[in-house]
Amino acid sequence: MLLLECFLLTPYKIYMKKTILLFGMLGLTGCAGPRYAEQSATTLIDHGDYTVDTSYPSQSQNERVRFLIFHYTAVDDNESLRLLTQGSVSAHYLVPTNHTEIRGKPVILQLVPENKRAWHAGVSSWAGRNNINDTSIGIEIVNDGFHEGPTGKQWITYHKKQTALAAALARDIIARYHIKPQNVLAHSDIAPLRKSDPGPRFPWYELAKRGVGAWPDDATLKKHLQRKHRCSSGSVALIQQALGTYGYTIPQTGTLDQETLRVISAFQMHFRPSNCTGAADKETEAIAKALVEKYCHSTGLLNDIST
Repeated sequence: MLLLECFLLTPYKIYMKKTILLFGMLGLTGCAGPRYAEQSATTLIDHGDYTVDTSYPSQSQNERVRFLIFHYTAVDDNESLRLLTQGSVSAHYLVPTNHTEIRGKPVILQLVPENKRAWHAGVSSWAGRNNINDTSIGIEIVNDGFHEGPTGKQWITYHKKQTALAAALARDIIARYHIKPQNVLAHSDIAPLRKSDPGPRFPWYELAKRGVGAWPDDATLKKHLQRKHRCSSGSVALIQQALGTYGYTIPQTGTLDQETLRVISAFQMHFRPSNCTGAADKETEAIAKALVEKYCHSTGLLNDIST
């Protein structure tokens, strides 16, 4: 009798389990339906043959854009626009000399969307990263760069309104991508053996006061000068070490070879434009050390290069 009872009840139990499971699945489906309906406006993207749900972002991510690079075009407005839109080079933004205004605001030309790669940096490196095109936004400023004169290169001054406009654009980009001050760079910083733009007339100090880019603190600079004359000889080895730590690709040989001279000259165009011959003087050494102390926070290195 007991065996018969178990046999008779088993199908019933199976039926009940299936019924409970079915209602459970319906209940889950009922919950999922409204959830996706609510998400559709913000987190669901229709790609035709499939839908992408963006409601589960990973915490392991950061911005693709790490660097902001300034250039001069070396040609006039019309030729700059032609080369950057029809040639083999490009940039995300072009700041013209004669900008137009819309509703009282100056217009900057965006040539490449920020989420796409522009061809402005070429063979380049900074802080151990190569191919800076992949991780940067490029700003081209219409400026002739330099003219050859009887005493060498005659660098062209930038228009104040033009650089103010470039600074406003740069501040906006920096805020969006959380770009570090030491990653706001000249083309010559990331390609010092090939490039000289935006040149020593580019107003880096004025831009730094507006929150764009790095600049050494006066007090720290004086500390590293150690009351020595700024034109006295500095240590090539310490300059190489400091510039390498700051981000430049530079030999660590302790000798003033041609590559080191070119890199030091590029550094001076950015941070000591009054004299950018590439001389390894005490002021250059002090500026490099001050930048490392302010932006690289490397205590061990500071102990090594402070002597």
